[in-house]
Amino acid sequence: MNSPRTRFYRDKVNGKVMGVCAGIADYTGVDALWIRLGFLILAFSMGWPFFAYFVVGVLTNKKPAGLYGDREEQQFWQRVRQSPARTAREVRASFRDIDRRLAEIESYYVNSNPRLSAEIEKLR
Repeated sequence: MNSPRTRFYRDKVNGKVMGVCAGIADYTGVDALWIRLGFLILAFSMGWPFFAYFVVGVLTNKKPAGLYGDREEQQFWQRVRQSPARTAREVRASFRDIDRRLAEIESYYVNSNPRLSAEIEKLR
């Protein structure tokens, strides 16, 4: 997973302070409100999450502009980060379906056009 779309980034555009909670929300696909609420509960009960937030905010890169083309692409990459094997299976299944449909189209046109069928056989 060396793609820049699978890395964790701070999301300054959607963030409130340094963009760490918005980055976590983008990375996991969880709503940023729940991430922020969880952070606040942890921070006020323990104290150290403020320090961790600052360290993560300083050490991580900002999210590049135009990282995702649209919302669908963003959701796809979130699924890749959550379960790469499942996403690979889904992509393979999608390609198998496309291949099956193309074979049906080819079969239809070859069977209904004897001249085209003869030309294809001649090429084999």
